[in-house]
Amino acid sequence: MEENSTIQTVPPIVDVGSVVEAVSAEVSDAPLYEIESLCMRCGENGITRFLLTIIPHFRKILLSAFECPHCGERNNEVQFAGEIQPMGCIYVLDVPTGDHKMFTRQVVKSESATIKIPELDFEIPPESQRGSLSTVEGILTRASDALESLQEERKKEAPDTAEAIDAFLVKLRACAAGEMHFTFTLDDPTGNSFIENLNAPSPDPSLIIKFYDRTPEQQAALGYLVDKSKEVGTAKTSLEGSQDITQRLEERLGSVGAKACLRAIAQANNVEIVDALSRYSAPEEVMTFPSTCGACAGNCECRMFVMNIPHFQEVIVMASSCDSCGYRNSEVKPGGRIPEKGKRITVQVKSIKDLSRDVIKSDSSSVEIPELELELTSGTLGGLVTTVEGLITNISESLERVHGFTFGDSLEDARKTKWKEFRAKIDKLILLEEPWSLIIDDPLANSFVAPTTDELKDDTQLSFEEYERSWEQNEELGLNDMDTFSADVAVQN
Repeated sequence: MEENSTIQTVPPIVDVGSVVEAVSAEVSDAPLYEIESLCMRCGENGITRFLLTIIPHFRKILLSAFECPHCGERNNEVQFAGEIQPMGCIYVLDVPTGDHKMFTRQVVKSESATIKIPELDFEIPPESQRGSLSTVEGILTRASDALESLQEERKKEAPDTAEAIDAFLVKLRACAAGEMHFTFTLDDPTGNSFIENLNAPSPDPSLIIKFYDRTPEQQAALGYLVDKSKEVGTAKTSLEGSQDITQRLEERLGSVGAKACLRAIAQANNVEIVDALSRYSAPEEVMTFPSTCGACAGNCECRMFVMNIPHFQEVIVMASSCDSCGYRNSEVKPGGRIPEKGKRITVQVKSIKDLSRDVIKSDSSSVEIPELELELTSGTLGGLVTTVEGLITNISESLERVHGFTFGDSLEDARKTKWKEFRAKIDKLILLEEPWSLIIDDPLANSFVAPTTDELKDDTQLSFEEYERSWEQNEELGLNDMDTFSADVAVQN
């Protein structure tokens, strides 16, 4: 009764366009909306209710619930009212036997996400359980219930199929009950799905998170316009223009460096990156060539230049922005050959001058802060040109963005207190209440921290350590299978 009285105080909205306009508005306390919609079960009109809400530090979502007063049909759905993320994401959760805490992890599955269990050769497609907020156990239980619901009909129509499904349901229920070891994989091209990290903000050894660029097929499935004829025309234009670019690059970098530049993917933007690097040397030449937007797959321009940084090496700075969707990003690529050894950089941060040190962090480097017992694996945050203070700020924002249920109502008080204590420790780093250390470990030696003195050797708070890469590191970087014999012969000739 209380719910009905609350709903009646809100003027009903009778068209979908008004709902879209309402949820698009930036309001912190959005009301509950109602529209009349068709029931797909009995053909009569029912009521759909919409509520816009925000999961703290995750996404803006739209909750919709349909109810038909004629036949009693009900369903609900979670849709993402915010923007599609620049990259897709894959969450891989290793669920051991008997660990019941794994099954309480909260899972957000968007309408475009796919869930897979390789051990069972089982897949939940985007059309099934679309837009759901549940747990690992809830996802598996709902899947088994859906398969079992039509078993009586299958036994009459296709007994062999029904028998095979019964055998499969035994395995699926064993997974849901924690009696079987399995891998829970969540793949979402929109990047809007999520699996809770129980050890946040520390790394979770059972959870692996990867990000990837969407394919043209995935872009089209998400509703982006992918014009194949335009892509072909762009490719021809790029091929014609690349001959002149290659000739200019070879004069400065040699044939190997020129080819590496032309293969680099354009993902960069703002003038801050140029300002930071121009403190060392200004670009002699800025090249512009056509590229593809990483968010909407539209055409855009990429600007690139090559420069040498004292005490470091040659780098390729790339910057682009998309006029169609407004997406912008920035990235720094290493130039020249792959170093024979990795490099570990240690900075003792004691003053404001140390917080202002320029930092180049490549996408192959890991970051460690021993005082926080915090370690970010390689690939986290991508390639950055920033300062020490900016790096810490990016780490804090990234942790809040990835761990969506950081301060939500669903979080236990003990874990919420743990998060607040961790954020307070990060704030203390920037306030310099006590000295702390920053360690950047890059197996490709493509990262750099600027000294505060004219001579690198005079900076006592900054140290560089070279080391031999392990076989595992070379394997992960693809160096063990790299054959340069043909290239070496070509250079010698």
